[in-house]
Amino acid sequence: MLKGFFSVPTPVNEPVKSYKPGSPEKEAVLQAYETLWNNPIDVPLYIGSQRIKTGTTRKMTAPHDHQHVVGTYHLAERSHVEAAIDAALHAKAQWENLAWEQRAAIFLKAAELIAGPYRAKINAATMIAQSKNIFQAEIDAACELIDFLRYNVAFMTQIYADQPKSDSGVWNRVEYRPLEGFVYAITPFNFTAIAANLPASAALMGNTVVWKPSDSQVFSAKVILDVFQEAGVPDGVINVVFGDAQMISETIFNHADFAGVHFTGSTHVFKDIWNTIGTNIYKYKTYPRIVGETGGKDFIVAHPSANVKQVVAGIIRGAFEFQGQKCSAASRAYLPKSLWPAINDLLGKELATLKMGSPQDFSNFITAVIHEGSFDKLVSYIEKARTATDAEIIYGGTYDKSVGYFIAPTVILTTNPKYETMETELFGPVITLYLYDDAEWNNMLHLVDTTSEYALTGAIFSSDRYAIAEATTALKNSAGNFYINDKPTGAVVGMQPFGGARASGTNDKAGSAMNLLRWVSARTIKETFVTPEDYRYPFLGE
Repeated sequence: MLKGFFSVPTPVNEPVKSYKPGSPEKEAVLQAYETLWNNPIDVPLYIGSQRIKTGTTRKMTAPHDHQHVVGTYHLAERSHVEAAIDAALHAKAQWENLAWEQRAAIFLKAAELIAGPYRAKINAATMIAQSKNIFQAEIDAACELIDFLRYNVAFMTQIYADQPKSDSGVWNRVEYRPLEGFVYAITPFNFTAIAANLPASAALMGNTVVWKPSDSQVFSAKVILDVFQEAGVPDGVINVVFGDAQMISETIFNHADFAGVHFTGSTHVFKDIWNTIGTNIYKYKTYPRIVGETGGKDFIVAHPSANVKQVVAGIIRGAFEFQGQKCSAASRAYLPKSLWPAINDLLGKELATLKMGSPQDFSNFITAVIHEGSFDKLVSYIEKARTATDAEIIYGGTYDKSVGYFIAPTVILTTNPKYETMETELFGPVITLYLYDDAEWNNMLHLVDTTSEYALTGAIFSSDRYAIAEATTALKNSAGNFYINDKPTGAVVGMQPFGGARASGTNDKAGSAMNLLRWVSARTIKETFVTPEDYRYPFLGE
């Protein structure tokens, strides 16, 4: 029972470790990498207190060495999904009635476990499973996940503290109840932090969850589950199933107690989810919450006043970190013709310095794309550009999947601002450039705004404040996260709430209180201290 108005620890963003040669963190993560690499794991379903091995399994391999098996995971049948729903509903009453500070303590402990004893393991698992170099693994699996867990607790207390006005005769209060039913979390392969946060944020607010991770992220998801278990997440609060996404979703979306979906993934899948929920709306006890962050066709715009070195660094980091497999990755750029000779010269020199290979070698900036399907799709666009009359490959364009799914950072130059790779999300290390006449700056901004169906991230590089102001206004609906003189990636929890609109999602801003508000249903309580005993009002005295 609550016996105080408790203050939670003030959240601070987790510092990023350097992993420089000779550092203890480098030694620790390489040792963890070797251990995980050489000791295959077997991942069961997590349903209530049960760890179920169905016997129907799928192999887990590393994208940069696709013949090396690092483990297997078990696939659910429909009966297992139904059991996971039942487990979530069974755990719901006890979990939602647990005092908020007890829920907070669990996830704060999870943050400290990741910051300390699990840091090397979760980073190494992310390096193996998703082929992230150590820096990309560190800022994701360690730092961002720690930040989500810490800041979410603080955001929760901010929400609970938001109370209405009362007076001497009436006490008004609002309680923030978890949703009535269970929440379904569907997570992507590309960010370990997102994979953990989507079920954890809903659970923190008192909900119970059925979680389906991406097939390509199960290996690092297992470390998340180990952390949550050690932190004290009770059985049934977060249930995990793997396998046929269509079957799992169909089972869940037909259940009367389905209360919400927390999704990160493709736009097409999210639209199908929305359509299915709409079709099934008469089956539900309540209107489900639909929260999704989907695709992007993120842009870089350079004004003629831009600093060439900054533009080139923004292109390389924005487009090619983690092989461009970020929803926020830069994949189209608009460059002034007056700066193009200098940009082209420096871009070519810098690209020549990028090394590609296994993330175990810390000198590699680029590693592999996630799987063969992604590789083949990207190659098809590269080959189209190779023979196009209105586009040419000026850098990269090579690829090899004999050992891992490696695609060299590729730059396409087009004369057609509506060329296919200026409009279509590729999700890989490919960026397309369009050169505009300096005098066409205003029209070019309109072009940026109207070219893509997405509106996730974008960046403007300029030293002209009038141009910055103009672009900020003209592109107000083009990006939910807009960057001035910086790359369009790298949103930090508590600093840049993340999400976009249009075909990029519901813009519910992960890393902020706005997202957590979606996982509660407010109830207003009015208590009158001296209750009227006569219905008559004074005006009736006439």
